[in-house]
Amino acid sequence: MPQRIRLRVALIKPSHYDDDGYVIQWHRSSIPSNTLASLYGIIRDRAEEPDLAGRMAVELDAYDETNCIIPIKAIIASCKAADASFVGLVGVQSNQFPRALELARQFRAADIPVIVGGFHVAGCLAMLPEIPPELREAEKLGVSLYAGEAEGRIDEILLDACNGTIKPLYNYMAALPDMAGAPSPFLPSTLVSRAAGHYTSFDSGRGCPFQCSFCTIINVQGRKSRYRTPDDIERIIRENDAQGIRRYFITDDNFARNKNWEAILDRLIRLREIDGLRFKFIIQVDTLCHKSPGFIEKAARAGCNRVFIGLENIDPEALLSAKKRQNKIWEYREMLQAWKDAGVVTYAGYILGFPEDTPEKIRRNIEIMKRELPLDLVEFFFLTPLPGSEDHQKMARNGVWMDPDLNKYDLNHRVSHHPLMSDQAWEQIYLDAWKQYYTLEHIETVLRRGVARGLNTKQLFLTLGAFYGSVTIEKLHPLEAGFFRHKVRLQRRPGLPIENPLIFYPRRAWEITTTHLKWLALYLQLKRLHARVLKDPAAKNYSDQALIHGSQEDEDNLDLIRTFEDAIPNTYGAPVKHAKAAGL
Repeated sequence: MPQRIRLRVALIKPSHYDDDGYVIQWHRSSIPSNTLASLYGIIRDRAEEPDLAGRMAVELDAYDETNCIIPIKAIIASCKAADASFVGLVGVQSNQFPRALELARQFRAADIPVIVGGFHVAGCLAMLPEIPPELREAEKLGVSLYAGEAEGRIDEILLDACNGTIKPLYNYMAALPDMAGAPSPFLPSTLVSRAAGHYTSFDSGRGCPFQCSFCTIINVQGRKSRYRTPDDIERIIRENDAQGIRRYFITDDNFARNKNWEAILDRLIRLREIDGLRFKFIIQVDTLCHKSPGFIEKAARAGCNRVFIGLENIDPEALLSAKKRQNKIWEYREMLQAWKDAGVVTYAGYILGFPEDTPEKIRRNIEIMKRELPLDLVEFFFLTPLPGSEDHQKMARNGVWMDPDLNKYDLNHRVSHHPLMSDQAWEQIYLDAWKQYYTLEHIETVLRRGVARGLNTKQLFLTLGAFYGSVTIEKLHPLEAGFFRHKVRLQRRPGLPIENPLIFYPRRAWEITTTHLKWLALYLQLKRLHARVLKDPAAKNYSDQALIHGSQEDEDNLDLIRTFEDAIPNTYGAPVKHAKAAGL
């Protein structure tokens, strides 16, 4: 009987560089990596199958660079000690590709096979007529490219690695796998504990039916709904519960369009209410989710305590320009009130830089949003032509300037020009938007709305502070933030000088001290504000324009509707224009 091959596999989710060229790393990161969990689960599952287990003994490690310093020398040594090996750079987004290439250089210099996959590779291969320069550079390094999903395909890579025949390209974009019965996403608790709140992640479905021009999801994961079964979801929950993990980020780009949403939520409700499992989760949905009978109520019962909503903008012209026709601004308030009544904290993504945007319009719209929409948290983004999106495809085809530095494609940097705003004006209004929304006055309003609707306002005020402080103190988007920033002197972006230790370490000590003093001051300020709200004897009776369930006539008189009435399309359910109503 032939001896089994020892195959060493190291999966790494790269981070990316900050504006000073240092890798963004934290003691605790904010967002778990679903790709890392998915691939870890798939490889672990396949390695235990008799047809492969008899041929290879897989030794599997996983690293998320956002919450650990990658032990490059140790990984190289362990790979060299095995019979065969490869390093998988997984889930690599466009802004992470420069860092992924630098990691790949170090492993390739030691003659370790490297495979890089993720949305950047898949999006470029799906939408561009030619392979872009950065992928060509990877090929020159001897790095293999992987495009597509891994369910049902990983055996080929494992066998190729054992045989020393890893291919330059694995392209599975033409056939998207069925998710029913697929291996469960999984990460050991030691890795999950490095994420703030001990969150792990899984996807219950993939694919989105909409056509948003700025989106890469639809061109990589398709527009057809594919989903796990309730049995699959229960297996994920129970396996994580056994290792003490009870918080989840369900990463479906649009959980409300998962055709199996009701069966999945019913199973989660049973697990909570009958079997007594105590878990909570975050989901992402569209603005039409409240139209599905029972969706919001069941989501809350199933354990959803936070929801991210693709609001994107409140200007109908902006939404139409991005092919986001499904967003109906006259229904925003009703939808958000439904989530608020269910006791769920609402996040919203809001994009700045649509063609008709100006600083004045953006400021006006943010004030309307603050006053009339019961939102808790808002994340602002630059309109960004991400590789893999229709926007990027058109701009590349037409020769429109886009910043060549992929590291900036994190939605927190401007990478193109705007037709109406100067580069400086666009960048300034982006920073101003955060400050305009997260004023102390509005944070107090959000907390008062939360108390009136029974939310956990302690977590809410901490998150409000974390969002605002990430941008103003850490100079990073909240999605990239975490707890206690690490900076490694020698891990600086190629082309930038390695700083002298006598300069780097004193400055770093000062940076840590001043940064944490700013965080402490912000925390104490918001804690006092929160205490004042809780002490108010009338707090539970608080109400304002955003919380009141009004008649259609009242809704039509909102600034949200009156400001954009000429731009609202004449479609079913849209409010009647005031001029028509008056017979003019």
